[in-house]
This record gives sequence, C-alpha cells and structure tokens, in this order.
Amino acid sequence: MYMRLLNNDCIVIFDRTDFGPSNISIPENQCHRLNRGGDKGDDKSKQSIPYICLMHFTLCKIHNSLKSPIYFNSDVWCSSVAAMRDGFLMQTGGFNDHARNFRVYEPCSDDACDWQEFDSVLRQRRWYASNHIFSRWKANYCWWSGANNLYPFVFLNVEGNLFIFANNRAILFNDVNGLVVRNYPTIPGGDPRSYPSSGSTVLLPLGDLQGANTTAEVLVCGGAPKGSFTRANNGNFVGALSTCGRIRITDQNPQWVTETMPFARVMGEMGLLPNGNVLIINGASLGTARWDLGCNPVLTPVIHQPNNPIGLRFEAQNSSSIPRMYHSTAILLRDGCILVSGSNPHAYYNFTGVLFPIDLTIESYSPNYLDPQLARVCPRIVLQASHSQIGYGQQLAINFIAQGKINRGFVYVTIVVPPFSTHSFSMNQRLLVLTNTNHTSANVTSLGSSNYQVQVVTPSSNILAPPGYYLLLLVYREVPSQGIWVQLK
Repeated sequence: MYMRLLNNDCIVIFDRTDFGPSNISIPENQCHRLNRGGDKGDDKSKQSIPYICLMHFTLCKIHNSLKSPIYFNSDVWCSSVAAMRDGFLMQTGGFNDHARNFRVYEPCSDDACDWQEFDSVLRQRRWYASNHIFSRWKANYCWWSGANNLYPFVFLNVEGNLFIFANNRAILFNDVNGLVVRNYPTIPGGDPRSYPSSGSTVLLPLGDLQGANTTAEVLVCGGAPKGSFTRANNGNFVGALSTCGRIRITDQNPQWVTETMPFARVMGEMGLLPNGNVLIINGASLGTARWDLGCNPVLTPVIHQPNNPIGLRFEAQNSSSIPRMYHSTAILLRDGCILVSGSNPHAYYNFTGVLFPIDLTIESYSPNYLDPQLARVCPRIVLQASHSQIGYGQQLAINFIAQGKINRGFVYVTIVVPPFSTHSFSMNQRLLVLTNTNHTSANVTSLGSSNYQVQVVTPSSNILAPPGYYLLLLVYREVPSQGIWVQLK
C-alpha cells in the first residue's frame, strides 16, 4: 500500500495491480490492460494479462469520503513518490519491465486528473528505492542492493548533504561530487533496521532556523535481529527489536543513544505530529517484512516525546482492533488526525482462509490533542489564507483565535511536509519549528476579544526547507490548530 496527502486535501492511495481482485469495481468502459512495454515487453507477455476492471489506485476526497479511480498502465510495485515544489507528484521505478519508468500526477479539483507515464526514461532500474527532494528542485533516488538495504532511510541534512541509513549503519553523502563525507557509527547492537528487517525512522523537528548552528537528529525505532529474515522463511519467527537509536547527525563526534520502547515492533510506521511529538503505529512483534513472514500484530500505538528525559518519552495509546502489518501505511491529515490504511501480509488479495486477511479499510487515529475536552485550548488560524505563497527568511504574521486569556510562552508555529508512506518509511517527512527574529519563541500580541497575532520568520534557506507545499499549524499547549496549506518558494 502507498499513500500521500495532496495539497487539495485529497489522498492518493494505490497498490500493485496484479495481486488479485479488490473490492471496488471500475466502470466497464474504463477497464484497461496493464502495459507490459518498458524494457523487455513483447506481445506474448501482453496477451497473458487480463483487462483490469477492479480498482487498485484511488483518489480519496477527505471531506466527502468519495473515491475515484486513477490509472497506471505499468506495474508500480515497490516504486517511490515525491512531491515537487508545484505540488505535482513524481513517481519513479516499479517492477519488472517498469523499473525505469517515470510518472507524473497533477492534483486537480475534479476527477479528470490521471498519471502521465514515461517508459524507460530512468538511467537505472529503481525498485525499493527512496526518493528525496533537494533544495535545487530535483529528486535523488537511493537504492542499495544487498541484504536489509532496501528502501533506505534518507534525509536532507541541514548543510545540504544526504544522511543515508541502510541495514545498521549510515553515511553522509555529497550528491554533487558523489563522495561519502562521513561514516557514522554502527547503531548499537548491530541489528538491521531497514527492509526487510523494517524498523522505521524520522528526522526530529528542526529549530533555530535563522542561526548558523541548526542541529539535526535522527530517530530509528524497531526492526528485527540479524538472521530474522532467513529464519522466518524457515518458519521460525524471531522477536522484533524494542530499541530506538537516536543520533545528532550534525555533531563533530556523533554517537547513538539507545532507549527502549514499550513494545517490540517490526514493520511499524513513524510519523511526526504537528506538536513535534512522534507517533509509532502499526507493525508486528514477530518476524520480518515480506509475504507471510510476520505475525503477532502490535495493535497499540505509542507517542514518543523527544524533548522529555530518557525514560519518560514513551506513552502507550488506545489500541486498534485491526491488525496493520506488511504494506500498512499512516499519514498526517490537515486536521491533525492520522489516516491509517492497509495490511497485506500475503502475496495475493486473500480476504478469507488465512490468519491475517488483506485489509483494505481506512481508519482515523486521533492523538490525545484531539480529545474533545481540549477543544477549548485548540487555536484557530484566521489569517494567513490557505495556499498563500511565502518566501525564505520572511517575517510572517498569523492571526488566530483562542478562547480566553492565553499564556503566550506556550504558543509556537510549525510547518510540516506531508510524506509519502510505504514499507515503514515516510519519505520526505520534515517538520520545522518557526521562531522570531531573535531565534527565540514566537512573538504573540493580543488583538482583543480572544483574537491574537503571532509573528515568526520562515526558514532562512531552501536547504533547511526545500521548496514546495507545507502544512502550517499553530500550536498552543501542545494542541495544534487545523493546518493551512502554504507554498514555500
């Protein structure tokens, strides 16, 4: 399952086409055949593929729950997606003959939009690759072959190089000259954390965006011990890892710091919440990723509060009743809730007769800041207008409404890049905390009658915040407003 929020509040959800029939039919006049062109296509392979009359790609409209089919003419299994600065989606790679394909999707207000496909235009095949947007409006495609190296964890560091983590270690890579700038220490314990051992990761919130010493920290949680994949293939399911490693990647002598989660977890999803906390959700406690290799689903999400002392950072939340394991996804929505979807532990769409059937439902998880008792604390942005364009190093005035008198020291503003979620990694996920010109907390002034204005400065460079669409949210006492879309350019 693959999922991404668009800047028109629609969600693109898609999956591989040839897993089997889904539960939603496409109108008969819209059935289509998957093109087996690409690198090695021939007439014989095309003849073996039936017409597709069931939906595997959908555009979901949040405000009315409508689902519209969108189409691929190629196999997108284990491809990657990134959003360009104009909001267009760029998708690369796929399976078999389509691993060198490139696809573009332009969000629109009606159902007329579809993917444009370009066959065999990538120089190299991309399968289980990770995409990342640069400050220079281009994307990088990272793929490391070998065991436990697929869908590597990639983040743009604050000086413009790429932090790349695969298996149990990381490098800092300069894509301009193709050189490894730094080798980071192996994560403690030496166990693999990327696919198929499938831990998850986030770049923790970035602050001090006007200064010269912005720090960046990466948090990696869960995974599976060495050898788990081989043992699971032989029917022996090993317990997942319960540890997280945290490293300040901008330090002169960076070192991992380890902490322990309440639950062991493999195939989990980690997402940044608008208040800077981290949600850890989905996954299993035994085995690894891939078909039929994981069991014992972890139904209880966890909130990680990175600013708390070690030992006080994790807080278990209410449990779900739906197992979400291999091919599950989770993304942040504009109202602060988390959309959770998918789970397909088997090679085909098995709805019955298996321990963990495929699950195509969508559910919404509400973090504790959406508790109705906190509604009186929740601020509401009334200015800037949604879809405003903002520049770098720009002073920004945001008007908002809050009930009663507020403590101005508990007000802050964040901007968040909506990620592309698949296979336990949310690509391009990034959250920045905006401050005032003195690099301190936001300036808040009263405008009378529960109306306030906060002044902040946008990030100083496109390395800290690559151009594109962000959700801007105002947070008071850890409770965020609904987000508004802004385009940073």
